[in-house]
Amino acid sequence: MAAMEPFAIVLGTKNRKKVRELADLLGLGGIAWRSLDDFPGVPAVEETGATFAENARLKAQTYAQAIGRWVLAEDSGLEVDALGGEPGVRSSRFAGEPADDARNNALLLERLRDVPDDRRGARFVCHMVLARPDGTTAAATFGFCRGVILREVRGTGGFGYDPLFEIREYHRTLAELGPAVKSCISHRARAARAMAPHLWSLAADAPATAGKDGA
Repeated sequence: MAAMEPFAIVLGTKNRKKVRELADLLGLGGIAWRSLDDFPGVPAVEETGATFAENARLKAQTYAQAIGRWVLAEDSGLEVDALGGEPGVRSSRFAGEPADDARNNALLLERLRDVPDDRRGARFVCHMVLARPDGTTAAATFGFCRGVILREVRGTGGFGYDPLFEIREYHRTLAELGPAVKSCISHRARAARAMAPHLWSLAADAPATAGKDGA
């Protein structure tokens, strides 16, 4: 008799850094994590939502319907107080196409060049949505992390705006703190912890045959 495969959930992204980070944060026993790279024929979802919550829901529901699997999708980014919440949903493409971390960071520094240190507050936010194979929403969670935007990059870890985002309590950027601390305090970590009970329940209730097709 063949060994039963673990229950599978697809992470709704092809961003390898996000896949690795999410898999580490959600490394729950009894669940096998897959990514959109395992389904090469599925077209990318255009993120047309006006908010992170809308984009997360759009990705989760659309990908779930397209591949007929449970899908966990997230949308996250940076909201800077002095910029009225920008770059917001445009975080990954703040400086235009193609998305480029270095250009995004350079533009952010330029936009904040004349903003004093006491007005450079910001937060990272993350919305996660778990969708059933039929595309309906099973759960949705939210997490955020407050900090300040520095005047120059510091640190080589992380990605995106991490080298500019300093956590006040640590006097270090997310890029300097490393994965161990980031996995405790980041916006994505907090959204993942809120999602974990839903995933535990799902894995516990999964039928014995679910591992055969991951549905």
